[in-house]
Amino acid sequence: MRKNIKTTEAIFPMPVLMVATFNDDGSVDVMNAAWGTMLSRNQVALNLTKTHKTVQNIMKRKAFTVSIADSRHLVEADYFGVVSANNTPNKFEKSGLTWTKSENVDAPIINEFPLCMECEFVEYQDDETGLGVIGKVINTSADENVMDEDKVDISKVSAIAFDPYTHGYYEVTKRVGEAFSDGLKLKAEVD
Repeated sequence: MRKNIKTTEAIFPMPVLMVATFNDDGSVDVMNAAWGTMLSRNQVALNLTKTHKTVQNIMKRKAFTVSIADSRHLVEADYFGVVSANNTPNKFEKSGLTWTKSENVDAPIINEFPLCMECEFVEYQDDETGLGVIGKVINTSADENVMDEDKVDISKVSAIAFDPYTHGYYEVTKRVGEAFSDGLKLKAEVD
């Protein structure tokens, strides 16, 4: 038997993304965004409204970075979601994290987050079905501590996911299968 529930934002897991930009004065702004995804192989879509200081910065600077939040920095990641740069302009400094200017786009890379996509602003969609911020991924970098030779080891990233049902965070670490391979077993049985 199934039971109807009240939530409509029911996709789990939702990524915990740290979207970083520069403010007008060159200081760093970071926000927590769970409503984001890959739009294509080299484009990201962030469902964000123009009321966010971060979106205003993206549209001015034409660039931003998207980092994958990890469990080691869960407190800071959540802080970037509960404190608005519209009310606390120096929220990044208060976090204690550090940054490096991207060599590829006019945006900061937050050093402590293990994976970062450096993006050029493509467009803002704000019609009824618009996605919000669309960006082209120019470069992706990974901290050497989460690499095995030339590949990212997701178990070392300790990425966190947002649970929209209970508003919890979960660590994503355990590999349970092989994409584009495990399903071939069933395919062989039914063909």
